[in-house]
Amino acid sequence: MFCPDRRPMPLAKWLAVPFLFSAAALGLTGLGWLLVGATGYLPLSGPVFGAGVAVGVVSSDSVGWTAAWQRVWLRWPYLAALLVAGLLLDGVPVPVVAVVCLGMPVIFVLIAQYFLERRRTAELVEAGLQPTSRC
Repeated sequence: MFCPDRRPMPLAKWLAVPFLFSAAALGLTGLGWLLVGATGYLPLSGPVFGAGVAVGVVSSDSVGWTAAWQRVWLRWPYLAALLVAGLLLDGVPVPVVAVVCLGMPVIFVLIAQYFLERRRTAELVEAGLQPTSRC
């Protein structure tokens, strides 16, 4: 489906992926609200949480599961619980400033992590420890 770099994602990092994605999306939404002059409260969006769960589903194939049972009994109930929580939180008003203050640092962390992983992969390929992708 996708071309991962053949290094398993740590379980703790995968557990954070849906939250980080949702926080980043809400932060960008809040920033848009501030740029157009809207203040006050931003209603949380169920579809944003659903998109975070979708990113968790897609990235779950690249996780280095520490036990065989986790692939079924941790992955699916965890993502289902996040989806239900997102649906329950849909429409809950949150201060726009709080959403931006939480979401923007997450965006910077995700961008920094992207460049770090990209550099790490290039170093592994250069050292001959990882084959180049055919993607």
